[in-house]
Amino acid sequence: MSGHNKWANIKQRKGAQDAKRSNLFSKLVKEIIIAARAGGNPDTNPKLRVAIDKARDANMPKDNIEKAIKRGTGEIEGATYEELVYEGYGPGGVAVIMDITTDNKNRTAAEIRKIFSKHNGNLGESGCVAWMFDKKGFIAVQAQGVGEDEIMEVALELGADDVKLEGDVYEIYTPVENYTQVLEGLKKKYTVSSSEIGRFPKNTMKLEKEEALKLLKLMDELENHDDVQNVASNADIEDSVLEEFANS
Repeated sequence: MSGHNKWANIKQRKGAQDAKRSNLFSKLVKEIIIAARAGGNPDTNPKLRVAIDKARDANMPKDNIEKAIKRGTGEIEGATYEELVYEGYGPGGVAVIMDITTDNKNRTAAEIRKIFSKHNGNLGESGCVAWMFDKKGFIAVQAQGVGEDEIMEVALELGADDVKLEGDVYEIYTPVENYTQVLEGLKKKYTVSSSEIGRFPKNTMKLEKEEALKLLKLMDELENHDDVQNVASNADIEDSVLEEFANS
């Protein structure tokens, strides 16, 4: 979605209610479990370090984090999770792609297909839209008091490949393999408001208000599904429509 940080802010605002905290923790626990399969030491496992940082930012209790790590390394028994990518088309024919973590892919596929149908979309076959996206690291840095030339020089030197000013933040994109070093380097000098590894469209598709609101409802419901870790779209939506949806 054009203006990635705007969608990130909407997710935060729409998911701010305490009732959704357990849903967020469930997603973060799965992310830690998956990452810990490659080793339980965050100093030697960058993916685990990122997952732990996200959990801490969400104020997840330390005990929950430690138990999730032990489940990932096999020290504690638990459900076996599978990582999948689901793809489909939303209202207006825009591409939608989701990162899934599930212990029952048949159940999850049925539930995601139902959500798509409810919002005038279709769950597609594997590979139908994946080619439209690149997987990258994303870091948002508060722009106040930070010059564009300065942040660009620092970010590129750390290993980023693109820096854009969007509103009051710099949106910084990195290759996946450079994400951790860029994030840690930027945190030493600047205020990082959000960060993640996600999927970003190579090109965008403009949506008018009616179709855009339908798409946002679809993406919001997908985000709230326990097995959906991330959702991305190639839609280009006006800021006024994003704000209207955020305040609805």
